[in-house]
Amino acid sequence: MIGSNKVHVLYRKEDLDGYRLSGKVVIVLDILFATSTIVNALAHGAIDVIPTLDERAARAKLKELPADSYVASGELYAETIEGFVSPTPLALVEHGVEGRTLVYSTTNGTVALQMSSTAAHVYAGAMLNAQSVVEHVLTEHPGDTVIIVCSGSAGNVNLEDMVGAGYFVELFAKALAGEEDFSDAALAALHLFRAVDPFRALLDSRVGRMMQERDLVHEVEYASRRSEIRLVPRLVDGRLVPV
Repeated sequence: MIGSNKVHVLYRKEDLDGYRLSGKVVIVLDILFATSTIVNALAHGAIDVIPTLDERAARAKLKELPADSYVASGELYAETIEGFVSPTPLALVEHGVEGRTLVYSTTNGTVALQMSSTAAHVYAGAMLNAQSVVEHVLTEHPGDTVIIVCSGSAGNVNLEDMVGAGYFVELFAKALAGEEDFSDAALAALHLFRAVDPFRALLDSRVGRMMQERDLVHEVEYASRRSEIRLVPRLVDGRLVPV
């Protein structure tokens, strides 16, 4: 029997400030693109992913790793870091990640993962792997409080993360079948998800419009796919590894 879980949504990573995470389960979302990229990289053979706070931390981490054992990828304010591989899901996999560690730095998603690290359990979630994450959480952490953290962007709410959060809440609702305990923030995300076409909403978002200008609609479309990947990345000792 699946236990009843309380589910809450934080709309921005900044809302984690002062929030007590001890004993809680956190699912971090950055739909365009950090967590979507992390999920896809692990699904295509990356050994693990090291999410860093910024470029400086990423470059410091690279010095600790054996040559040819890693791929460095990341962006700052939507511009690929000099000398790093593109941080979008399809471009990174096309470059090649199999058998390597991904050292990854982004403006929002990897920061949100670092900020969430004091929780009892931290997972990287995307629309791509939502079903697997929800099933794992309900099986391994029945009855625990679940916090879905939208990374947002520089203190602002992101439409794509809100839609992604709503999809996760929808899956929790289906699995818990009336036994759920959702916060108003979770219910708001749920109603948003039910009211939109996810791909269209992602395209309409600020980042989505930017990707259209860069002829990267295919990356947005890929990130909007739902539960195509059976993989659950968990943060363990600073690294995301498949459970």
